[in-house]
Amino acid sequence: MDMSGLRISYGPWGETLEEMVAAGRAAEAAGAEVLWLPELHRSATIPAAALAAATRTARIGTAIALAFTRSPMVTALEALDLDELSGGRFVLGLGSGVQRLNEDWHNARFGKPAPHLRETVRNLRAFWELAGTGAAIELDGEYEPMRIRGYERPFPQTRPTIPVYLAAMGPIMTRLAGEIGDGWISHELISPKYLEAHVLPELRTGLERGGRDRAAFDVVVSALCAIDKDGARARRWAAGTVGFYASVRTYADFFAFHDVAAEQQVVVDAFRAGTGADHLGDLVPDHMVDAVTLAGTPDEVRERLRGYEGLADTVKLTPPTHGLPAADTRRAQHQIIELIAALTGA
Repeated sequence: MDMSGLRISYGPWGETLEEMVAAGRAAEAAGAEVLWLPELHRSATIPAAALAAATRTARIGTAIALAFTRSPMVTALEALDLDELSGGRFVLGLGSGVQRLNEDWHNARFGKPAPHLRETVRNLRAFWELAGTGAAIELDGEYEPMRIRGYERPFPQTRPTIPVYLAAMGPIMTRLAGEIGDGWISHELISPKYLEAHVLPELRTGLERGGRDRAAFDVVVSALCAIDKDGARARRWAAGTVGFYASVRTYADFFAFHDVAAEQQVVVDAFRAGTGADHLGDLVPDHMVDAVTLAGTPDEVRERLRGYEGLADTVKLTPPTHGLPAADTRRAQHQIIELIAALTGA
C-alpha cells in the first residue's frame, strides 16, 4: 500500500523481554523500519540491546531514554555500545521527562529542561568525537560541565556520531529539537491537525535557527494504534491510554484544541476523586478516542494514517496498554504487525 514516502516504525510490547524481542522481530519481518523502546517500566537501553542482538535490518531506537537520570558520559557510552551491537543501526531518542519524575523518583537535577538538554546533547557529540583520540574534553555549563583528561577509549567506533532525536511537547523544547536534533519524537497522542498547527511551525523555527536542512530532519509521530474488525472494541482498547493522558492537567490545551476540554475535565475530576488509573478509560467517549488516536477497523486506521502524509516523515505505531489485560494488548499488537505488513507489502 503506497503511503507516499511515510515511513512505518513500531514500538514492540511484551510481558517478558523474550516476548518483546519476538514482537520486534515480527515487526522487522513485516517491514517496520525502526523498533523503538520506551523507558518507564523497563529501562530503554537493556531492551534496546536485546533487540539489537536479535534483529538484522531495522534500526533500534530509544523513545525515549531519560536524558537527565544518567550522566552524559554514561549515555554516550551506552549509545556507542548499542551502535556497535546493532552494526550502526542505533538511534538515541532523548527526553527530559517531567520535574517530579526526575527529582522525586530519580533524585536527578532537572533545572530548566531546554538549556539542560542542550548541554547534554553537546556533551554527547563532543564525547563521540574525541573519546577515541585521547584529547581533553573541556566543556563549561550550568547543568552539565564536562572535564575529561587522560582518557582514551581503546575500542573501534562503529560510526563517528550517532543520530540524536529529541522528544518535545511545548514550543521551547520543540524549537530546540529542530535546532540541534536529528529528529523529533511526539508523545502517543498527536493528531495531524495538531502536528500541522502547533508542532511543525516550531520545528521550522528551530531548523532555521540552527541553519538546518528540513530534508535531513526526521519528524516522528508516535501514534497510539488499536485495530480490530470490531471498531468499537478497538476504541475501547485505546480509551485507557487517552484517559491516562487526560488525567494530567498539563494537557488541557492539547485536549481543548481537539474540542474535548469538557470530556477531559470529567476524567480529571474522577481521578481527583479517587478513580483508579486503570478505570479512566471508562470515562473516555469514542469521539475523544477518534480525535487523538489511530483506533478502529483496519480500513479506518489506514485512512487515518493518510492524514500524516506530507506532514510527518515517520509514524511510530504503539499498541494500547493502559487499563488492559495483557491478552488484549497482545491481540492489538498482533493486528498492528499485520497492518504494517499490509502497508509495506512485506
